[in-house]
Amino acid sequence: MKWCSNCILPDTRPNIYLNSKGICNACLNHKTKKIIDWDARYKHLLKIVENIKKNSSTYDCVIPVSGGKDSTWQTIKCLELGLKPLAVTWKPPGRTKIGQENLQNLINLGVDHIDYSISPKVESKFMLETFIKKGSIAIPMHLALFNIPLKIASDFRIPLVVWGENSAFEYGEKDKSDSGFILDKKWLTTYGVTNGTTAEDWLSSNLNEKELIPYFGLNEDVLIKSKIKAIFLGYFLNWDPEITKKISIKNGFKENKNARTGYYSFADIDDDFISLHHWMKWFKFGFTRTFDNLSLEIRNNRISRNKAIDIIKNIGDETPHEDIDKFCEFVRISKSEFFEIAETFRNKNIWKKDENGVWYLPKFLINDWSWY
Repeated sequence: MKWCSNCILPDTRPNIYLNSKGICNACLNHKTKKIIDWDARYKHLLKIVENIKKNSSTYDCVIPVSGGKDSTWQTIKCLELGLKPLAVTWKPPGRTKIGQENLQNLINLGVDHIDYSISPKVESKFMLETFIKKGSIAIPMHLALFNIPLKIASDFRIPLVVWGENSAFEYGEKDKSDSGFILDKKWLTTYGVTNGTTAEDWLSSNLNEKELIPYFGLNEDVLIKSKIKAIFLGYFLNWDPEITKKISIKNGFKENKNARTGYYSFADIDDDFISLHHWMKWFKFGFTRTFDNLSLEIRNNRISRNKAIDIIKNIGDETPHEDIDKFCEFVRISKSEFFEIAETFRNKNIWKKDENGVWYLPKFLINDWSWY
């Protein structure tokens, strides 16, 4: 593993690479924000909004939302722009109390809302299947949260889907979302965090087509004919987690007392199971959600790289035992079975065993890390 000399991300993270100076492409992308003409981009956004309002016959846009602070921020911005949005939520099976409260607060800002619940029997089978085969419990989640809003937009003849952060840009890719783009199969399999799979790839004797209806996307021809476009507000407005948090809290959003996963007390608080998705990065790539969060803090000049490393060291082991217990109960497996499955996805290219048979990461970011 090689580590970015500016932030604390390793080159094992998907879509991350280091240049000749040891700086990752996510950090290089972030530096371009300083030279972006944000006023020009905002004017561009206003033109898109004006065109949408002229041509929409029902709602102006769909906003995919959860109980998170970015969803609240997206909704606030759309309302400020004078758009008539339809908020759409895929309801996670592990939705938290604070997540529900924040979602209700978002609705109370003044939007119509659809809360799309999938059969827990199907979700349980599907999540276990993707965990066993791909080491990810989040494939069903990402298939649902990308495809459900698109299908609703098509059914209601809504021309625009509004997302918040462009994670592809924040973690390495060039931003090409200037005037809106189509969330086609190619985009979803590349950036949709589904291990390059679609719902069709998961059809089996255990999961039939009717059970997986919510996870299927629009037919490519239908998608093209519908002319539904998607934009990331983070392209037009300078996205920063601290800024979106402050705006959301001002409008009724509640943060957690402590971080549930990662570094932020306001992120990933709406779902009990999302922590498992982030924790599996440790086995696969040798880092966790905390590394992601702290790298953003470094790029925004709120902490130093050395401070971030100290934070990682003080946090230590991040295994989310309580959430693992809840997940095991949901999918009906034992905790020992869970760890046996997780172990099959340990990346042997980066993990090695010491003389006592203990797994460790050679050349880890922290020299005196306890591997026991």
